[in-house]
Amino acid sequence: MRLILVLAASLALAACRDPAPLPDDPPAPQAAASTDATQLRDAIQEPIDKAKAVEATQAADEAERQKALQDAGG
Repeated sequence: MRLILVLAASLALAACRDPAPLPDDPPAPQAAASTDATQLRDAIQEPIDKAKAVEATQAADEAERQKALQDAGG
């Protein structure tokens, strides 16, 4: 019982203390972050674009095979 009262009092005191003060310096501009974001976006987009190009090539090859098969009478 005594332990519960001590814990409750500790929590009440911890909840009543002042919040951390706000920093005086404003945050740095986000220009550097946008460069990083652009590089990250490009790194993600590059393999997607490459896969789309391969898919288009494979579709063209498949169309040629289908046409050759049709011309051969199959």
